[in-house]
Amino acid sequence: MEPSNLNEEQDQNSWALNAWTLLSKLRDQSPLIQCITNFVSMDLMANTLLSAGASPAMIHSIEEIQDFTPHIHALCINVGTLSPAWLPAMREAALVANKAGKPWILDPVAAGASRFRLKACLELVGLNPSVIRGNGSEIIALSKASLGATKGVDSSHESMDAMEAAKSLAQSSGAIVAVSGAVDIITDGHRVVGAHNGVSMMQKITATGCAVTALIAAFIAVDPMHALEATASALSIFGIAGEMGMDMAKGPASLRMHLIDSLYNLDQAAVSSRLKKNELLSSCVDSELLPGMVCPPSIPRGKGMLSSLSATIVHKELIKFMENIR
Repeated sequence: MEPSNLNEEQDQNSWALNAWTLLSKLRDQSPLIQCITNFVSMDLMANTLLSAGASPAMIHSIEEIQDFTPHIHALCINVGTLSPAWLPAMREAALVANKAGKPWILDPVAAGASRFRLKACLELVGLNPSVIRGNGSEIIALSKASLGATKGVDSSHESMDAMEAAKSLAQSSGAIVAVSGAVDIITDGHRVVGAHNGVSMMQKITATGCAVTALIAAFIAVDPMHALEATASALSIFGIAGEMGMDMAKGPASLRMHLIDSLYNLDQAAVSSRLKKNELLSSCVDSELLPGMVCPPSIPRGKGMLSSLSATIVHKELIKFMENIR
């Protein structure tokens, strides 16, 4: 086996083991996840958390924040059906979570669709979320702090289109930024990880994006010190459940049911055999390479390589992608 292939396999195995370990911890600890979310997504978010092993609490009244939020393990704020009446509770919950040292996750649904929505999302970004998870258009809108082309809550951009915006937003906010798409992009502003699990039919089920944000909150709750790895693991686990569900589904309605069942029944063998992630590199430094490895010809030499678990592997399709955008 070529050294690069061996290192790639070792990297995949390490990520799969980490994802399984976090899911096992989640099932053992059953963290309490408070969700202030939209009316459309409450059911699927709660059932996703329950099937994964977490304990959901769909509490959004500002009158309860001071009493309840200090006792949670993580907070998920989703602005899908945003209204002036709900925004103060979102602000208050984020502040209380920060004060209590609890991680919180922001889902900036349709952030660029209106001035009210963009202003609210930017204000929430300023309250130090641990993770921001959105689609390409949402992340670009937040990064540029401007309205953008959207199709309702759907994205007008692929996740790859938002890679630089995600890195910029992560650097300016201090949050891990995740961009959902055919390839899920996760970055801390320096490292960039791509998660490849999932099926296109999941886009035909409302609130799957909201549900995976809630799952990220649960994974962060059990490993708050490694937010990038926890976020990537949650996205991979949810995608794997979608793949397994699709094996039994006949359409979006049955996929929704089988997705939840698959997440509940997920075992280590499925995670190990199905998890697909890789590293996206924007520059390459010889001194940071593993022994026997060289910079791929399509990756420019520069300051700082984006690496994960000391790996420097780039899949062929990503090398091709980087070449095409230059």
